Amino acid sequence: MGSLALDIEETVPEHYFSLGLNGTGEEITEAPHVLSLLASLLERSVQKNEKLLEAIKKKESVTVFHGLRAPNLSIRRYIERIFKYSKCSPSCFVLAQVYMDRFLQQPNMHLTSLNVHRLLITSVVVAAKFIDDAFFNNAYYAKVGGVSTVEMNRLELNFLFCIDFRLQVGVGTFDKYCLLLEKEATTVGYQIEHPIKACSLKGCVNKEEYQGQETIRRYSCGAV
Repeated sequence: MGSLALDIEETVPEHYFSLGLNGTGEEITEAPHVLSLLASLLERSVQKNEKLLEAIKKKESVTVFHGLRAPNLSIRRYIERIFKYSKCSPSCFVLAQVYMDRFLQQPNMHLTSLNVHRLLITSVVVAAKFIDDAFFNNAYYAKVGGVSTVEMNRLELNFLFCIDFRLQVGVGTFDKYCLLLEKEATTVGYQIEHPIKACSLKGCVNKEEYQGQETIRRYSCGAV
């Protein structure tokens, strides 16, 4: 899809190009590097949180973003699926990272295998609607994410209220998250310093579906 994201030529091209943020979702034929880096970051955060929650014998708070079981689809495959079918700009995934971080600042809110997929699709949808100049309706995004349209609507509304509708991301913040993602590529083990918070001992106008769109293989609502 087209994008109203930051002008790559006038900001920090070395970071933007290394992450594959140049171009739009429709122009890019290969998955941009930002997808694999974000997936790695999220996977390690989930693993760390779940180990800690198990160690302290603490049950996580259940929200509308929690599934009954962890999906079989890996985080990386899920992110690639979202990018492939949503046609959103790669910058949406940087914003999604920022939004998820804001969401996780709530008390007793932890990123786990039960909520990461729903948080991902919701944050990307919100980002696409905020910075891309064209996007799909929630019925379409629901098929992409493997949830029902009713659930997609509920997830989006809940997410927006939880982050107090703080969708604006300054250039400095955007660049900071880009640099942290870029650092993932050169750090052994893809360790992350800040963007997605690990839990602690304390508690711890829509574009209609266009003609000729590639058929989406839908996952059942219970898959995510």
